[in-house]
Amino acid sequence: MYESYFGFTEKPFRMTPDSRYFFPSSKHMDALNHMVYAIEERRGFVVITGEIGSGKTTLSRVLFQKLDESTKTAIIRNTHLTAKELVAAVLDEYEIEYEKGMTKTAMINRLNEFLIDQIREDNNVVLLIDEAQNLKPSVLEEVRMLSNLETETEKLIQIVLMGQPELKDILWLKKLTQLRQRVALYYHLKPLTLEEMNEYIDHRLKVANSSSEAVFTADALERIYEYTDGVPRLVNSVCDRAFLTAFVSETRPIDSNMIDEVAAELPALSDRIPFESRLIEE
Repeated sequence: MYESYFGFTEKPFRMTPDSRYFFPSSKHMDALNHMVYAIEERRGFVVITGEIGSGKTTLSRVLFQKLDESTKTAIIRNTHLTAKELVAAVLDEYEIEYEKGMTKTAMINRLNEFLIDQIREDNNVVLLIDEAQNLKPSVLEEVRMLSNLETETEKLIQIVLMGQPELKDILWLKKLTQLRQRVALYYHLKPLTLEEMNEYIDHRLKVANSSSEAVFTADALERIYEYTDGVPRLVNSVCDRAFLTAFVSETRPIDSNMIDEVAAELPALSDRIPFESRLIEE
């Protein structure tokens, strides 16, 4: 709706995890490079955590694009699973045939056969489990058992657990000590700094073919940071709504007053708006 008004070829702040819009902040690149290294060196377990909206899903897509063709990849996004359902989901993702009535042990044996075939062909195998904080401890223990599939010299499968910060707390449960000890890399994605957020916004505008004309005033950018704390998803929400508001009111550039107006209308920011600012006049 507002694209032509601002000279965009597409909406620059859509909520979908489009890897074309991946912003290589120092934090995201550090996490990405560490994951690539751990996978290529067959280190086994990697754990990546971050707040909701910190860019983990986009990071996972960029990760898979960075891996070479000899790496077989799979993603599990539905994590409300039993241990057997998880193993079945892994087999489905790698397109490994199995009978529906098979026991979990038989299914793991089928996975092991697949992994051995892959290493004979000099292929690496990566399993990424998103929203891993939703897995029950008993299911996480099953994930550990999958990591035990190995030869005398290297792991047959590289496992990346991605989730919200509480995943780290779960991994510190006493019953998951063996799993925790197998984690080769742990990285927490922190929010963007103000400078990084400004660069992030500029990056997305350029991908959407924005002209060089400033669309936000300096005080508007500062206000966006105050409301979002540099969390990419929240930044996207504020910017997208601000463009729509500016289009409807035929206003540009976008200033801090408009950001205040937009922030007050966004449910995602309801806990970040001062209470007195949310009071409705009788």
